[in-house]
Amino acid sequence: MGDDSDIVKEFLIESYENLDRLDQELVVLEKDPANRDTLASIFRTIHTIKGTSGFLGFNQLGALTHAGEGLLTQLRDGLLTLHPEITTALLAMVDAVRQILKTIEADGCEQQRDDRNLIATLTRLQHKQVEPEVAVVKNADGESQGPRPSNLGEILVQRQATTENEVRKAIEQQQAGDPRHIGEILVEKGAVKPSDVVEALKVQRQSRGIGDSTIRVDVSLLDTLMNRVGELVLLRNQIAQYTNSSADPRLLATRQRLNLITTELQESVMKTRMQPIGNVWGRFPRTVRDVAVSCGKQVEIEMQGSDTELDKTIIEAIADPLTHLVRNAVDHGIESPAQRQAAGKGTAGRLVLRAFHEGGQVNIEITDDGAGLNYTKIRSKAVQQGLITADQAARMSDREVGNLIFLPGFSTAEKVTKVSGRGVGLDVVKTNIEKISGVVDVHSIPGQGTSVRIKIPLTLAIIPALIVISAGERYAIPQVNLLELLKLEGERARTGIEFVHGAPVTRLRGTLLPLVYLSRELGIHGSNGIGQSESVNIVVLHAGDRKFGLIVDEINDTEEIVVKPLGKQLKSIGVFAGATIMGDGKLALILDVRGLAQNARVLAGIRNHGVAEHANPQISNLPSVVQQNQAVLLFQTGGRERLAIDLAEVTRLEEFPADAIEITGCRRVVQCRGQVLPLFSFTELLGSGAPPVHDTESRSCHVIVFTGNGYSVGLVVEQVLDIVEERIELQPNTARPGVLGSAIIQQRVTQVLDVPALLATVSSGALHMAAHA
Repeated sequence: MGDDSDIVKEFLIESYENLDRLDQELVVLEKDPANRDTLASIFRTIHTIKGTSGFLGFNQLGALTHAGEGLLTQLRDGLLTLHPEITTALLAMVDAVRQILKTIEADGCEQQRDDRNLIATLTRLQHKQVEPEVAVVKNADGESQGPRPSNLGEILVQRQATTENEVRKAIEQQQAGDPRHIGEILVEKGAVKPSDVVEALKVQRQSRGIGDSTIRVDVSLLDTLMNRVGELVLLRNQIAQYTNSSADPRLLATRQRLNLITTELQESVMKTRMQPIGNVWGRFPRTVRDVAVSCGKQVEIEMQGSDTELDKTIIEAIADPLTHLVRNAVDHGIESPAQRQAAGKGTAGRLVLRAFHEGGQVNIEITDDGAGLNYTKIRSKAVQQGLITADQAARMSDREVGNLIFLPGFSTAEKVTKVSGRGVGLDVVKTNIEKISGVVDVHSIPGQGTSVRIKIPLTLAIIPALIVISAGERYAIPQVNLLELLKLEGERARTGIEFVHGAPVTRLRGTLLPLVYLSRELGIHGSNGIGQSESVNIVVLHAGDRKFGLIVDEINDTEEIVVKPLGKQLKSIGVFAGATIMGDGKLALILDVRGLAQNARVLAGIRNHGVAEHANPQISNLPSVVQQNQAVLLFQTGGRERLAIDLAEVTRLEEFPADAIEITGCRRVVQCRGQVLPLFSFTELLGSGAPPVHDTESRSCHVIVFTGNGYSVGLVVEQVLDIVEERIELQPNTARPGVLGSAIIQQRVTQVLDVPALLATVSSGALHMAAHA
């Protein structure tokens, strides 16, 4: 290419941008064939590529676009009406053009390729009129997306200075070899006044104002600039630390000015890397159309929040996962027209893409109104494929079952198609999302639809983080994972941490919060926080929609950190997401909150009870029938009966040595936290039995403590089983006092207790004893 290399590079950049828009415009045009603005924009793009390719000597590209331009001319002049066959041919032309451009980019030439069949099809369709059909895929907003006219001939026609026929003749004269501009040819023929051409040129310059105010910058230059800003942020942090104790007002003012300029520069550079998610979404109308046609389905796509911006690196990382989820929704989620009619739905399915900023993150939702997930089938397939055991499947909630679709190799497809069914894809989607510190989750209502929700950070380069210390080492926790900070002091530090199934928990506003000791998970020596210190520092974090408390030795301040990738020696350790350089020049590791939670078995063990289903907003405009999940404590009595209590009714869990239990007035009691706590068995509370004989051989006694009307009462149980959060469908049982009814919890029949009614059965003497001990 020699001296023409810069021209070719500019041609490739502009052509790629135009082709990305062309996919979406062709789908829009298929819905509204009479949309002249969109048709004009498509024609202009192909005409520009054709003209430039001829100038640069790319003859194959010129021949292909010439055939496409001829078909578009027939459509523009009203000699043909757009129908699916024409749309498919034009989309195939766009794909072929893109392939040729990639070859030119890689090799500098077109190489040998055979597009004769496609050119023949485009030529044949110019002479074939077919009655228009209903488009299979529609864009829900129906708005014109073409840019304002910038072609001089179009502007002259729009201003009624000449006719389309005269402009077309002038274009044909150009194509025949006339080197003059359109305006010159029209003036020479007397088809337009010179003054009208001057005014049209002014309008054309105005329409190009945005393009003239922007420049293209190589991404590698932006990356270099971002790295330099990162180093400047580190330097700013060091200066701030070294001058913290300075009394010199001039030095402090200079530091403050440096901080302000660095922050503004950082924000400006970040903006240069930010791109709207619409850059990725622009390809999805075409994707939806192609998959729907191949599956014989009708699908409408709606995109909300296309202007939501993310860092370019994030945009590139989510492009393929989002594409796979969109294809999966059309192929697996949305039913065929006949199935939808049988289910009382409209024949056309609806796919909604929504993006929005929230809490320093970007939320992306892909929602369909299809058949929803078949939980029974997923359970069966997962067991059949050896991904989980039958016992695990029986104990899993619907939500946990739904997320099995992200396991490697999982598929419910009965046969392999060109769209899906190979068991490869959704696990890759999850892996790629988690690589950029994102979280993916699925919510589904059988028969009504499915929503896949993704949360990802705005950028991975410079992030705010909380600095904590454990065993003398500093660690950074990304602020996007931070919910709140807790400090247990004095008596609460000694007694505020309890154990369920050997797992530490603490009570936070009526719910039990699972705890993780950072020093234990990292295998370092640090404070264990149990009875050894006058204070316990807890950082409350969330991993996805689960939350837990991280116990650390000290909590420092929040500061912006520059994320550095880990070396290959540490990449395999799942609890670290990267490293950063602190203000004193020393290194600090950045914690991977989700990896830490998984390593500590928080996600696989005790469920989250502090966050109710607020993370489960209504699925777009679909009717919501999901009931609020309820957190319950499961336990077992001496008769091996499974019982459940609303977790909100539980004050705390206790475990006492057998020799600490005393008998007072035929009543079992125990001294606890400066009070006398009366103990009751389940049969005593129901009034169906006498106090059991105290078993002196037992090593310990498990007690659930309730508080009502200022009195505390302990319920003695054989074993605390679990804490779960499920949708409770209660079947009332009025024959048994103190029992609300039975329910299926963890696939087992469970009696749900009425705690206020049970407390009412306790003798007033016992309560009096508890109140005045």
